[in-house]
Amino acid sequence: MASLGQIIFYILSLVQSLNRLPVANLGKDYMLSCFLPPDSEQSTLQEVSVTWRKESLEGVVYRYEDGAESTSEQDSEYSGRVEIFRDVVPKGNASLLLRKVRRSDAGKYTCSLSHSGGSGKVNIILRTAAFTAPTFTLSNGVLTAEASRWFPRPNVTWLDADDNVLQGSTDLQQSSAGIFRVVSTLQSVNVSDIYTCSIKTELVVSHSDATVTTDSDVTMETYFTFNAASPLIAPYLRIMCVFYVYLL
Repeated sequence: MASLGQIIFYILSLVQSLNRLPVANLGKDYMLSCFLPPDSEQSTLQEVSVTWRKESLEGVVYRYEDGAESTSEQDSEYSGRVEIFRDVVPKGNASLLLRKVRRSDAGKYTCSLSHSGGSGKVNIILRTAAFTAPTFTLSNGVLTAEASRWFPRPNVTWLDADDNVLQGSTDLQQSSAGIFRVVSTLQSVNVSDIYTCSIKTELVVSHSDATVTTDSDVTMETYFTFNAASPLIAPYLRIMCVFYVYLL
């Protein structure tokens, strides 16, 4: 027979998240996932309440109880910027939509979900950054990569098809909001060759493979990797999640 401690651990572990160490793009909307897995869902949960909190924040980020949103204790930073999808809450989905992500949104969040059959919670550490896939142009043998939004300050590296580092020239233009626009050029490129432009910060890396098809045309493919290492987990643990963006 399971001990009381084992039963409590099992109940708490039922609440899950698709990504407990996400990186959200500044200025964009982001969904913090929190849910009961399918094998623990009932067709309809009864007496459901959901509370989202953020570490070091006195008020709550969001609260749902008695079938409605409760704003009495909500911190002003999140007023009008967060919501859950009430039609799926009775099925155990308490995911939170955070609108127009700000740098100050970074931190440790706790999603607590309770219903008539039990309760549980999950912690999520949100990091924030700005990142966009670059666009490429080709003129007079010069390949140019431009990316409009990066934060923090990125590093740019050019590679050839054999992963040899090439000598490119990069200009970083910082806006009043601290966001960087990246313009990087590579001289004397050859038709039919493939060049890789890597834009990197401590959280996000974009890898763009640009193929020079003619003297004035280039095709590209970009994917992002996200570093899931966190000071709150073992320092040697590094997980790379991959997100693909195809540009035609």
